[in-house]
Amino acid sequence: MTRIDDTFARLTAEGKKAFVAYVMAGDPDYETSLELVKGLPDAGVDIIELGLPFTDPMADGPTIQLAGQRALAAGMSLQRTLDLATEFRKGDATTPIVLMGYYNPIYNRGVETFLQDAKAAGIDGMIVVDLPPEEDSELCIPAQAAGMNFIRLATPTTDDKRLPKVLQNTSGFVYYVSITGITGSAEAQASDVAPEVTRIKASTDLPIIVGFGISTPEKSEAIASIADGAVVGSAIVKLIGEGRPVAEVLEFVKGLADGAHRA
Repeated sequence: MTRIDDTFARLTAEGKKAFVAYVMAGDPDYETSLELVKGLPDAGVDIIELGLPFTDPMADGPTIQLAGQRALAAGMSLQRTLDLATEFRKGDATTPIVLMGYYNPIYNRGVETFLQDAKAAGIDGMIVVDLPPEEDSELCIPAQAAGMNFIRLATPTTDDKRLPKVLQNTSGFVYYVSITGITGSAEAQASDVAPEVTRIKASTDLPIIVGFGISTPEKSEAIASIADGAVVGSAIVKLIGEGRPVAEVLEFVKGLADGAHRA
């Protein structure tokens, strides 16, 4: 059982849906980012998705691309991202952290070394968007052997033929991408998402968390009501990019979390 598994077991027992928040590690700088991440659990965040800055984030729209650029310009790296997680863990031993990013920095470090360091830093799972199931032996299976969840994305174009392949080594939860396209590019519609969640649930017992296109408490509630929870990234990162104070960003996050928890 990972912290992610424990969190979903607790939420299920409480009859609550999950709220997952994405922030880019090191955006706009290390200290501000650490302060923000430390504040997320008290704002109602059940699982933290921590973005790993990368120079070519192909799944991300302009908002998160710019966040990555700001973080890199401020000196953020894979090591500094793990340092941030380590610092967070000194005050929080229970909130799961999912590292979300791309394979290049991990490959560059070496899979075995990375997994040891990530585990030591308190990382509970990862989403690596450019490693398809055909490459599971590269990172997915070693990560699970190291005690971390490997979370896979399913999308509106994941048909019934492809779905079993996507699900075969997935653990923790399934991240359903509610729209076709990049992050921050369109609004999620619960009426479109609901049948897809039902279809995926017929093939797995894992929780289904829906992300992309959620930017308000009302939308967070609507999406969480037809899934096991909601993920918000771009709307939060946008406020950070505007230079809003950490307290204001956390207040916005709390509204989103409250929406998901009402579902």
